[in-house]
Amino acid sequence: MTQAQQNPAERTFFGHPWGLANLFGVEMWERFSFYGMQALLAYYIYYPLSQNGLGMSQSAATSIVGAYGGMVYMAALLASFISDRIFGSERTLFYSAFLVMLGHLSLALVPGVTGLSIGLVCIALGSGGIKTCAQVVLGQLYSREDTRRDAGFSIFYLGVNIGALAGPLLTNALWGIGGFHWGFGLAAVGMAFGLIQYILMRKSTIGAAGHEVPNPLPRRDYLKGGLIAAGVVLVVIGLIAGGIIPIERLSDIVTAIALIAAVIMWCQMYFSNLTTVEERSRLIGFIPMFISGVLFFGIFQQQFTVLAIYADVRLNRFIGSLEIKPGAVNSINPVFIIIFSVIFAAMWTKLGERQWSTPVKFGVANLIIGVSLFFFLPFSGAAENSVPIYAIVWILFLFTMGELLLSPVGNSLATKLAPHAFPSKMFALWLMAVAMGTSLAGTLAKFYNPEDASAENSFFLILGCASIALGIVLLLMKGWVLRRFQGVR
Repeated sequence: MTQAQQNPAERTFFGHPWGLANLFGVEMWERFSFYGMQALLAYYIYYPLSQNGLGMSQSAATSIVGAYGGMVYMAALLASFISDRIFGSERTLFYSAFLVMLGHLSLALVPGVTGLSIGLVCIALGSGGIKTCAQVVLGQLYSREDTRRDAGFSIFYLGVNIGALAGPLLTNALWGIGGFHWGFGLAAVGMAFGLIQYILMRKSTIGAAGHEVPNPLPRRDYLKGGLIAAGVVLVVIGLIAGGIIPIERLSDIVTAIALIAAVIMWCQMYFSNLTTVEERSRLIGFIPMFISGVLFFGIFQQQFTVLAIYADVRLNRFIGSLEIKPGAVNSINPVFIIIFSVIFAAMWTKLGERQWSTPVKFGVANLIIGVSLFFFLPFSGAAENSVPIYAIVWILFLFTMGELLLSPVGNSLATKLAPHAFPSKMFALWLMAVAMGTSLAGTLAKFYNPEDASAENSFFLILGCASIALGIVLLLMKGWVLRRFQGVR
């Protein structure tokens, strides 16, 4: 029983523990800073030095953006280890917020590739920590039987999307006024607001939630683990700085690492003596769901790679007499999410057992996002900045419909299929699908060439057909998948 349940007179946040308000705020500001910075990132990397960019190629920019996005989800694995074995989820969340703010300050204040490298590493590690631990701490504010639990997570998710909506709009506005570093500076200020709010409300609202270290690491292993982690980071930095790992290949490498991690985790669960025959069957049924997720996010995350370039060179960004910055289009998807997530939740609740099964939802999601790419085709080879903005709004609406059919459903599926002995590892396996897809978006973007109408046409056509084909295969495999799921829909 939660504190709020024990004392009905205690002040609550919309009927929930007041800690929800604190976590809502820190997550909202973190997402504000994260998406606000990401909306500028590709442009900062490939814009020429004369426009205060770094002057790299577009392929290098999309590779870095894809690799960075994949690293955020992979960092969740590191954060879960640190949380479970060293600090506990609450302190890991606290330190992660500092790391995110330092990353944005680096982008805002440290010039050139040095500031970019330090900033992206800090933000990826910190955002992975916040993404993992904020929800763990939130869950510990409620008892398992508390009927307010799902509603609390829904309110928390609203904070995510408010931040994702406001961040790109405001950082792009400051980019137009003072340049990229002003936008990055605003992201740092946003995270500072979230951190200050969290510190001021920390003791009074969070209490003991998230302070337990479930499986403490022996102190004698701290130094060894720290040296290994530092060594790996230094080796990777050295390989990149020395040109041994080309920047254009970063997204390929992160995709490969995520795949290897996924295979290892799947095998550990499947061949474990703790996994039952029924659970092994479910793990086999999960494989096509994993593949579906990888391709879906490989297209969906093009919002920050190909679509960033498209908004810059193809899109007519005038709304009346006002010209918006290209990164502002990243606020369109959060608007649709805020509107339709409630509708989808109500629809699934009302349909109950009559709602589509998971493989059908995944299959339709792949179909929708595949079809959405065909709406780029009428504008292939269009004159510079001539594509009407309503076309992008419609395409991102379809992206959102696919997202709501797959992303939250995938989160739920991972918890339903997880072997009893490996609940966290199963969710981490699903996160590797997201990590692979996100970094794959950077790899695929290297085949996009806005200066060649035929190549541009082929890019959207081939990727769209591949997603549609996968969606059809999933729908045809529905019966096979459900039999492997052993009663899970």
